[in-house]
This record gives sequence, C-alpha cells and structure tokens, in this order.
Amino acid sequence: MLETRGLTKKYSGVTALEDLSFTLEKGKIYALLGPNGSGKSSWMRLAAGIDAPNAGEILLDGKRIDASDRARISYMPTEAIFYSWMSVRDVGRYYRDFFPDFSEERFEALLGLMELEGRMSIKQLSTGMAAKLRIAAAMSRRAELYLLDEPLNGIDLIARDHIMEAVIGSMRDDAIMLLSSHLVEETESFISQAIFLRNGRLLEICDAEKLREESGKSISERYRELYR
Repeated sequence: MLETRGLTKKYSGVTALEDLSFTLEKGKIYALLGPNGSGKSSWMRLAAGIDAPNAGEILLDGKRIDASDRARISYMPTEAIFYSWMSVRDVGRYYRDFFPDFSEERFEALLGLMELEGRMSIKQLSTGMAAKLRIAAAMSRRAELYLLDEPLNGIDLIARDHIMEAVIGSMRDDAIMLLSSHLVEETESFISQAIFLRNGRLLEICDAEKLREESGKSISERYRELYR
C-alpha cells in the first residue's frame, strides 16, 4: 500500500502540493491526471524519494519514503536522464550496475518490442525513441512501485497501445503502477482509478469501471467536466 498523508511541497515559496492525501493499493494501475501546474510531477518526485516534503508524508507499506527506498521504486521522469555518449545498450549496463532487480533479459526483450537497437546512440534518438528507452529501462526492474511521468509523450499514436501492453505485461502482479498523462484517452482501457489534481490539491478519485457502469461516462469525459 502507498499512502499519501497531508502532503505539502513548496518550491521557492510557491506551493506545488497542498495537504494532499490518498491511498494506492497493490496490484492496481492508476492515472494521475490534471492540467499543467496541477502538481503531478511534484508528487512523483516526492514519491520517488528525490525531493522531501515541507509537510506530510508518503509511506510505502507503512515506511516513510526517503532516498533509501529507490531500490524499491522504479521512476521514469519526463526529462532526459542518460548521458549523450551512451548507446542504448550502455543504458542497460548502467541500470544493471545500480539496481540489483534489473533484468537484462527483459530489457533486451523490451528493446525489441520498441524497435530499438542496442548500438543506437542516445544523442541520435528522437523524442519518441528516447521515451521508449526510458520506459524499457524503468519496466525492466522488478520494483514494488512504478512511477511513469508522461510515458507516452512524443510516441506516435499507432505505437501507444502496443507500448502500454508491453508496460503492463512487465509489471509485477503485487506492484503498484501510477502514471501521469495528458493523453487521457490512452489510459482508459487499463487503469483502475484516476486521481484528479488541481493546483496541487486533490479534486477527485474516480473508479474507472464504476464510472462507466453508473453513469456511462469515460474517464476522458469526466476529465472534461472537471476542468472545463
């Protein structure tokens, strides 16, 4: 279980998250949704143990998350995280050296699914190809918590479903996955719940299946209602 309790984060006096609380359960996939500036990436960095909150806490199985928990958490940020001199295969070696749970076999399989070759240079990758590489590296770990920040950015429409199938297939059954996305429609088919943020506060938590059964609405339709 991942618990966010009364979480507040400020950057240079600007509040990014304010008194945020919600709980995520193992074995489920969640979408963190909201417009730019809603606090999605800020929450991700706190949950990954990269930043520290000003108030409140995030707990994984009852333990407050800090830098020591990075061995349990696989985090994919939106920004470039690899050195330009690296090749695609160097990224696998880099992850292998840092994370004991990294599977080189799984990494190679995901590279094949994403049509990436090991000899490719990082500096020659397009935005979409670089995103595919970050996904492959993140999902080649046997983590307890997967955090994917805008994983589909720059990836063409045809490839998105194929890639998300690979992502879901790589996830441990007892893990938690949370991804943020502006591409709300692309999350519809596989998420359990959507967490809507606005200006760093929790707006609503919506069960995708219950929403469809009770109102006939989709997550994207609910998104439009909330942020219109």
